[in-house]
Amino acid sequence: MRRKTRTIKLGNLLIGGNNPIWVQSMIKCYSEDVESVTKEIKRLKRAGCEIVRIAIPTDEAAELIPLYKKECGEKIPLVADIHFSYKLALKSIEKGADGIRINPGNINNKSWIREIIKTASIYHTCIRIGINAGSLEKRILAKYGGPTPEALAESALYWTSFFLDEGFDNIKMSIKASDVDTTVRAYRIYAEKTDIPLHIGITEAGFDTYGIIKSSIGIGLLLYEGIGDTVRVSLSEPSNREVEVCYEILQALGIRKTFPEIISCPTCGRKKIDVIKLARTVKKNLKQFRKYLKIAIMGCEVNGPGEAKEADYGIAGGKTSSLIFSKGKILKKVPNEKAIDELIKTIKEVEQWEE
Repeated sequence: MRRKTRTIKLGNLLIGGNNPIWVQSMIKCYSEDVESVTKEIKRLKRAGCEIVRIAIPTDEAAELIPLYKKECGEKIPLVADIHFSYKLALKSIEKGADGIRINPGNINNKSWIREIIKTASIYHTCIRIGINAGSLEKRILAKYGGPTPEALAESALYWTSFFLDEGFDNIKMSIKASDVDTTVRAYRIYAEKTDIPLHIGITEAGFDTYGIIKSSIGIGLLLYEGIGDTVRVSLSEPSNREVEVCYEILQALGIRKTFPEIISCPTCGRKKIDVIKLARTVKKNLKQFRKYLKIAIMGCEVNGPGEAKEADYGIAGGKTSSLIFSKGKILKKVPNEKAIDELIKTIKEVEQWEE
């Protein structure tokens, strides 16, 4: 069961409560490079990104917020990522950022944070409070001897109370470390004590397969326990890849089913077709299809329509020809070299999909 949280507002997006778990990513190029940022926002929109965050390290970057917000459109909030400078936080709010992300541990001045809260209240700006293992307050590090789960949770709970005591509740919290165990345990402690919406992820997860595995385990554990209202997979990879992995995690858990799921046999000596190649080609052909379907690519008659009878559509390979089937029912028999074309054609016709 999903954790019950209060509902907050980020731009035109409602977060928490019974709202969907939204997918977020972050601009990877230099924030002052208008052409590159604009292109990246377009790629993120095509990938299905629902919240865009951008680093604001300079006044020049803050000045560009209205332009980038316009590029995101009304449905996708733009979040300004701020470190160290409360003045950049104030400017980002004034320039129209839908939300800001601040880390109290590296602003480290309560009067400055109060200024941020005051300005955010005026502009109805959402604030994400970021608690990271690498920037905990000295008093907490001294108490726990390092960035333990308990240390991270205590910092998060302290700053939650601080913001609420200041009369500002349009907040969400993130509590991140680069290892799965610390992150998951810290979120669990916090989640038991508050109803504040949570942004989840494993920070500095890495790249390639290992980074995806770390993120999938950590994020998957939290989501399975009902913890999380927005999510980002933080990879040293293109931002649109982060979005794809986010959706794959959500879909694997049955939380949000938004694109075709390709199931395929693991292959063995009985296979009659190149399952791996076919599966990848089908996935590529259906990349922009925004509807959940289960599509099976099976290498022989053993794993064909019988074992994959629950699939909406599928291919079962034979020596020279393949079967195209739906829900266990054989639709047609075609030469192997035409199997993918016929499968995609069938899906487009039945589902009335136009690219």
